[in-house]
Order: sequence, then C-alpha cells, then structure tokens
Amino acid sequence: MSLAITHNAPCPNTMALACKANTLITINTLDELKNLPSSDLPFFVLSGGSNVLLPSTLNAQVLRPNLQTIVTVSENDEQIVLDVGAGVVWHQLVTHCTQNGWYGLENLALIPGLAGAAPIQNIGAYGVEIKDCLLGLASFDLMHRRHHYFDQQDCAFAYRHSIFKDTHKHHLITAIRLALHKNPQKITADYGDLHALANTLAKQDKQPLSPIHIMQAVIDIRQNKLPNPAILPNCGSFFKNPIIPLAQFEQLQNSYPKLPHYPQMIDNAITHVKLPAGWLIETAGLKGKGVAPILTHHKQALVLTNHAPQCATQDDILATQTVIQQGVYDKFGIQLTREPVWVASDGSF
Repeated sequence: MSLAITHNAPCPNTMALACKANTLITINTLDELKNLPSSDLPFFVLSGGSNVLLPSTLNAQVLRPNLQTIVTVSENDEQIVLDVGAGVVWHQLVTHCTQNGWYGLENLALIPGLAGAAPIQNIGAYGVEIKDCLLGLASFDLMHRRHHYFDQQDCAFAYRHSIFKDTHKHHLITAIRLALHKNPQKITADYGDLHALANTLAKQDKQPLSPIHIMQAVIDIRQNKLPNPAILPNCGSFFKNPIIPLAQFEQLQNSYPKLPHYPQMIDNAITHVKLPAGWLIETAGLKGKGVAPILTHHKQALVLTNHAPQCATQDDILATQTVIQQGVYDKFGIQLTREPVWVASDGSF
C-alpha cells in the first residue's frame, strides 16, 4: 500500500492557527513507516493537534499517525493490559475502557487528542497522570529508522513532561501499553468539586460511588467550564500550574488566605506547593482578557481561545501570553510557564 502524501497541506490543530505544511503524510500501518521518503526536510509528528502552537508555514514532512488498534495483551480477575494504537482518540478510549469495567483512566476523560500523544506531556487531570497506568510504549525512531520499546521508567515522566519532549523528539510513538484495574471501589477523587458531583451522581443512580461516576463528573465539569474546540478554538490548559517553595507560598497565603493550594510531598516532607494557574490569572483580573483575537475564556481563565480561526498566528498567541504572564508576575511574583508545545517553522520545538 502506498503512503498517503499531500503537499502544501493544511495542518489541523485545535487552536485553529493558520498553518500549511510542505508535506503531510498519514500513517495507517506500521509497515508504512519503513517506506517513509528520504528528504532534506525534517520530520514532524502531528497527532491530534491539541497541544501544539503551529507556525504559519511548516517546512517539514508532517507525520500523522492513524493507528487504530486496541489489543488485549493479558487479562485476569484484577486487571487487563491493553496495547492501544497511537491514532485512537483519547476520550473514546477512556469511555470504552471505563464502560467495560477497566479502570484508571476515568479522571482523564474529555482530554482532547490521540493516545499516542498522551505520554509525550504526561497528560493529567484531577490527581491522575497517564504514567499511573502506563506500563510502556512502542515507538519508531525516525532518525535511525527502527522500532523501540520503552518501559514506564525509561520515559522519565515529570509534570507535563517526558523524554519525548526533549532528548527523544525524533521518536514517533506508535502504541501505548496500559494496565487497568477492575476494582470499582478504587477511585481517585481528591478534588472537592469532583468528589461532590460524583457523589451526587452516585446517589441519583442509587449506587455506590464508582469510576463510572468519576468519569461522568469529570465530563460534566469540563463541559461546563471548558470551551469545545470545535466551536471555540483552543488548546486546553495554556499554562502549567506553578509549583513554588513552601516559604513563598506561606508569604502569599498571608495576603490571600483563600488561595487554593496542593502541598507537594518530596522525600517524605512537604517542601513545595502547587497553585492553580487559572485562579492566579482570574485574581489578577485577566479572566476574559488578552489581546484580540486571543482571549482567556470567560469561564476558565486557564484556557486561551482563538476568535479568528484560520487567521490568527503564533504572533497573536505570544501577545496574549506575554500580557497574562506579566500580569500574574506583577501581582504574585510567580512566572507562569506555557504548557502547549511551540513549534518552529522547521518543525523543531
């Protein structure tokens, strides 16, 4: 089967930035990776386009994985191990697994994108990260044209980070291996709004609180707070939640007693505290603000929205990013860090 190659092709991205690629190649099977064309242009892997900020022109061979398999590797009474193709839509995977009684992903419902991109930034929400369920992943080394397998520890996961964001950028993730448990009583609901809504849903069902209720609560909360990229373009959370030293937090707490916070345990001691970036932005008076056409969302200040789809560019993003970062720094002395990947015109990031 020949490769599906398009030239001067639009690059889909949930932020709806205007971007065209020199070459766009869709990967439908693993065998097709052996036949990638040789070129002076670098490779750039574009998954669902949900966590990237693309340039107007992408002088690269853009690879879009469309590997759709879900295979059971092993199963017993306590857990199931799945190999999931990189092209599987993440939210569809979450609902498929949870509805089948395979748990661990429910807190990660409604995160946009595809399964293959999830480990790159170690996606997370409501106290859970993909690393908590990931046993390993398969990849294709685009530099040396060979397949690899990485165990979970090989990926060097950190907050919204992995080796595939720096030293292993030249790898295309082809599949992820997940270990999911079958215990409906094992849930993670440490966030107040999530726990309260999930309990309400369980009571309405006249059933014990379960991962199904956690998933539905996450979906309800995200749909209520976050804009649908198909309607109002965005790339989800734009800034990372900052983690600051305990002493700095205690000083801030004197001025802001209601400051939401999440203590971080390091070596059996609380030395740092994570703060919600959305609260900082809103309290700095920047909710719904920015530099047109890029504005923070009126319901969730952490999300930047594009009001000029297919016209706005990286320059527009940078203008609003700078305003938000400066406003938060002036008020709290905290420097916010961008979460989505900024892609250069040659595909580097």
